[in-house]
Order: sequence, then C-alpha cells, then structure tokens
Amino acid sequence: MKKEKILLFTLTALNFTHIMDFMIMMPLGSYLMPLFKLSPSQFSMIVSSYTFSAGISGFFVAFFADRFDRKKILMLGYAGFIASTFVCGFSDSYGMLLGSRIVAGCFGGFIGSQVLSIIADMIPFERRASAMGTLMSGFSFASVAGVPLGLFLASLAGWGTPFIFIGIMGLIVMLLLYRFIPEMKEHIIRDEKKKNPFGVITNILSDRNQLRGLLLTVAMMLGHFSIIPFIASYMEFNVGFSKMQITYIYLFGGIASLISAPLIGKLADKIGKLKTLSFFIIGSTFPVLCITNMPHMPFYYALIPTTLFFVFAGGRLIPAQAMISAIVKPERRGGFMSINSALQQLASGSAALIAGSIITKESSGILMNYQYVGFIGIAVSLSCLLIAKKLKPIA
Repeated sequence: MKKEKILLFTLTALNFTHIMDFMIMMPLGSYLMPLFKLSPSQFSMIVSSYTFSAGISGFFVAFFADRFDRKKILMLGYAGFIASTFVCGFSDSYGMLLGSRIVAGCFGGFIGSQVLSIIADMIPFERRASAMGTLMSGFSFASVAGVPLGLFLASLAGWGTPFIFIGIMGLIVMLLLYRFIPEMKEHIIRDEKKKNPFGVITNILSDRNQLRGLLLTVAMMLGHFSIIPFIASYMEFNVGFSKMQITYIYLFGGIASLISAPLIGKLADKIGKLKTLSFFIIGSTFPVLCITNMPHMPFYYALIPTTLFFVFAGGRLIPAQAMISAIVKPERRGGFMSINSALQQLASGSAALIAGSIITKESSGILMNYQYVGFIGIAVSLSCLLIAKKLKPIA
C-alpha cells in the first residue's frame, strides 16, 4: 500500500503540471485576445491546437504503446512536454505561440493514456475509482494553487511566466518519475505473440464494448469542453469580474473539487460507478445553465454556480475513467487507452472550436450566444447516461 501511495502521489504531481499547462491558457484569454488582437475563434484555436495535436500523437502511440515499458514512454512524452512548455512561455507572436502549443500537445498526447494505463495495471478495479479520485486531485490542486498562482505571475511579470514556472516544476517531477515509477513490462510478457501493429484498431472495431467506451469519452468531452474555454472571458466581459476576481473561480472551484474528488472516488467504489456517474451528469446541468445564461451580477453570487460546476462536471470524469479502464484486457490496455486519450483530446479540441464558432464578440468585448453552447453541452452530456449503461467491465 505504501508503494501504491507513492506511485499515486508521483502521478498526481505529473497530472498537476500537465493539467495546469492546459488550464492556465483559458483564463489567459483576457490577456492574449487584446495583446495579439485575437477573435474568439482564433483564441479557441490556441486552446484546441494543443488537444488536436495531442489526439493525433496519441493515436499513433497506440500502435506501439503495448510493446514497450510504460515508464519509458511516459518519461519520453513528459520530457518533450517540458521543453515545449518553456518555448511557449517565451513566445512573442501568435504564430509562435500556436506552434509551441501544437508541439506541447504532440508530447502531451503520450502522457494521459500512460498514466491511466499504469493505474489500471497496478490498482484493482474495486479500488480503481478511489485511485482515479486521487489522480483527479491533481486537476483540483491545479485549480486551487496552480491557476491562481499562474494568473498572479502573469499579472506580475507577463502572460508567459506561468509556463516557465510549469517547466521548472516539470523538471522536479521528472526526477520523481525516474525514482518512484517502477519498470512496467508485465503487459508485454502477458502478450507473448508479436502483434500486428494495427491490431489495436481491429481489436477495438470488433468489440462493441470498447466502441461504447470510446463513444462515452467523446460525448463527455464534447459536453465538458464546449463550456470551459470561455468561462473566464464570459465572467470578465459579461458578468463584470475583474482579472483578479477571475482567480477566485479557480480558487473556490479547486478547493471544492480537491475535497470532493477523493470522496467521489470512494463513493463510486462503494455504491457503484454507474450510479455515481449518473448523479453527477444530471447534477452538472444546473451550474451549466446558470453560467452560460448569467447576467451582470456581484461576483460573490456568480461564484456559487462556477464552484458547483467544478465539483459536478469534474466529478463525472472519475467514475467514467474507472469504467472505461476496465473494458479491455491488460495486454491491450495501453493501445486502447492511447486511442481513448486521442479521441478525448480531439473531442476537447472540437468542442472548443464549435463553441468558438457559435460565440461572437461585440465591439465592447461582450460575448454573445454562450447560452446556446450551454444548451448543446447539456444535451450531449445527458446522452452519456444511455451510453454508460451499456458498458461491461471485464478487467
């Protein structure tokens, strides 16, 4: 159990830097849009470029993910992620920033699937949702400490400073990975026959259970990331938040989810992952409706639905990831989770692009049509209930 805790701590620390790198870009929209004179669609391209490139690289990783030590693949991807994050922090033009995000995404595509595969390989299904809850606390801590600190650094020394900070932290986490993550080759031993490199695709296409798992991932990301990229900008330009008050969205939301994520994981292991997923999907509709239809109001009232959004929208991912990780055998898990991660990233990027194409900006800076994005996000999220009911765990 002690080794398990150290493993989870190390992967959570990695997750913190990985998630902070992605999350910090969205509230920086209020810096980048005026600085580079970007439209909402151009800004959404910066956000989605990372996810699209991560999706494409994750797809190609799937063809060899189960042939090598998971630790080596994870460290290779993380090293490239750190280097490109430093480049992002020193970007001085829209083109350079866009290019650095694409490269960061290429390496980031390695990371997520390997982390989930490592947890699924080392932690039994009956405790896996709890482990996913702990891993998700990296997301929460990125909100509590990472994003507010990043925004503070941006206001103090420029928008690129948060990325330099993430790069420095990444170097420390790299040492932890080297020291505490064991070699993971058991999945190679289990599958002694040399596989067709395209076997992962044929295996998925021939298994309806895996196809449903991938469909669940896509639907959840479309519903989730259609809302997230424009929360900070909408709260500033439409609701009346100051740049400093934007940090409270991530501070309070992060604290709430930092507390709730481990509890949600334990709840899912205790009462059932499907029941927990259903509760949080339905519960997430209220904050989404409030956020995307919110008029100008005092920021302390607006923080109620934004905080609930962090808890309920993030809470959906914990039981969902545990369910999806269990629908494929260990010897095929690395390839499947790479495809799953690729689709997750592509769906996230598509959601941001779709939202950016629907939302328009007036000359005063006010964003229009966000409520339609909210309605679409809710409809897609509710469809996840039908998909999740048909998943069957096998490992």
